[in-house]
Amino acid sequence: MKMANTTLTIIISASPENVWKLIGGFNSLPDWLPYIPNSELSEGGRVRHLANPNGDVIVERLEVFNDKDQFYTYSILEAPFPVTNYQSTLRVREHNGSKETLVEWSGSFTPIGVNEEEVTSLFYGIYKDGLEALKSAFSA
Repeated sequence: MKMANTTLTIIISASPENVWKLIGGFNSLPDWLPYIPNSELSEGGRVRHLANPNGDVIVERLEVFNDKDQFYTYSILEAPFPVTNYQSTLRVREHNGSKETLVEWSGSFTPIGVNEEEVTSLFYGIYKDGLEALKSAFSA
């Protein structure tokens, strides 16, 4: 089966430094994503264990962390999603020379037992909810 992917971006009225300060830690999801109440690290901080709103376990491994260029890439080791080969990047950068920030969340994956559109829509929804929650953290 072929790889599928999805990308979503959002513009936040805050500096890239402030946005990265909030989301730039691999263990920071509970700080800005309300439906992830906790994140536990293992393997020297390279693996995080999360629970989704249904209580399902999600295990992710940090693949690349670049503090200077403000992005990290992770893969999913275990999750209730109908995919394999999942890899995602969360990136922060200045938006067109302004004091605003462009945040991009992208992922690629191979669907298992579902069509590409269905699984792409699933992750698009996750990214959309997550980025909206992040934007809300800066407008509160």
